[in-house]
Amino acid sequence: MAEASSVPPAVGRHGAIPAALLNVSFVLAIVTLAYFPAAYLAHAWIFGADGRGIPTDFVNVWAAGKLALEGHPAQAWDWDIQKQVELALLKQDFVGHFAWHYPPPFLFVASFLAQFPYAVAFIGWAAFSMVPYLAVMRAIIGRNAGLVLAIGFPAAFINILVGQNGFLTASLIGGMLYLLPTRPVLAGICLGLLSYKPQYGLLFPLVLIAAAEWTVLFTAAIVTVGIAVASWLAFGTESWQAFFHWIPMFSQAFLTEGRAPWFKMQSIFALVRYVGGTEQLGWIFQWVLTAAVAVVLVAMWRSRLPYALKAAMLAAATLLTTPYLFMYDLVVLGIAVAFLIRAGLDDGFARHEVMALALVFALLATFLFLGMPVGFPAILIVFGLILGRCAAWRAAEAASLQLAATRQ
Repeated sequence: MAEASSVPPAVGRHGAIPAALLNVSFVLAIVTLAYFPAAYLAHAWIFGADGRGIPTDFVNVWAAGKLALEGHPAQAWDWDIQKQVELALLKQDFVGHFAWHYPPPFLFVASFLAQFPYAVAFIGWAAFSMVPYLAVMRAIIGRNAGLVLAIGFPAAFINILVGQNGFLTASLIGGMLYLLPTRPVLAGICLGLLSYKPQYGLLFPLVLIAAAEWTVLFTAAIVTVGIAVASWLAFGTESWQAFFHWIPMFSQAFLTEGRAPWFKMQSIFALVRYVGGTEQLGWIFQWVLTAAVAVVLVAMWRSRLPYALKAAMLAAATLLTTPYLFMYDLVVLGIAVAFLIRAGLDDGFARHEVMALALVFALLATFLFLGMPVGFPAILIVFGLILGRCAAWRAAEAASLQLAATRQ
């Protein structure tokens, strides 16, 4: 039996992206593409007018890579040693630390980038890591408008601004979800490479087991072990010892002491802390939400729902289930939005969906101005839209079955 339509078209032409969403994305894309060259030339990005480096996240990547190239990879996890490298590079002091906390395989990326001058590495990382992100967004949506939506997604601006790895994370999650139905081995490779972000490792095994996607699961396991072994051979046992030694201290600093202001993190855990809740209360909310999302996700992936909705739900759920979530990682939310748009292209868009997605873009775009954890409600809105489409699809399928039964 053919799949039931989940949402009747109510905005624009069937099979077309709503003009309002495209227009908003186009404006934001132009802002993003125009801002960074202008900001660099005006000494407002990467380097200031005095020639000193502007303290931002990318400095920890370059500094970690520099230590690895100099034969001291394990020192990248030592906050004090790494900060000295960062200070020598930036030529000015800054409050706190830009700490390196990634597993050793990500040192391959850092050490490659550290071979170049800082500005070249910064710009090159932003530009080249964007390429697979654009390709994945274009592939998911299935038309060139996906490029506009990708660049215009507000989290992309923030990711470029601080030189973070949101594009890489989104590319791997989006690539895995796009390739899973037809290229399970390639999907597994994407998932294995995602192990550089272990906080995202909870839901994928659950979903793959529920959906009996054994090829993806086993390929991901092999790739994860393979890059771990490669990093051990390249950077030594000391690098893994340093990683496990410093991770509890990092967790203490950021999830207990709140050394990064709570508004910078976009999880329900951080939101509870932001409004004055205790750490224990934050963990209760986080684990209750994680358990609820996991149950819903497994049930949906075992159902006959259209794949675009399953993929959108998993991408959004990945963000809901980690307490450690910064705004740059919300580039991954763009993957969820892309699959939601893919579903809309197949079945049509409801007016409230367009308005809700516009609100998501607006919330994320105001982050730099408001200094508030607007990312978490944006994720909830997208997740709610996905659940709404799932409910509508189930209702339409039940109606189709009932109608078929009455005709027999």
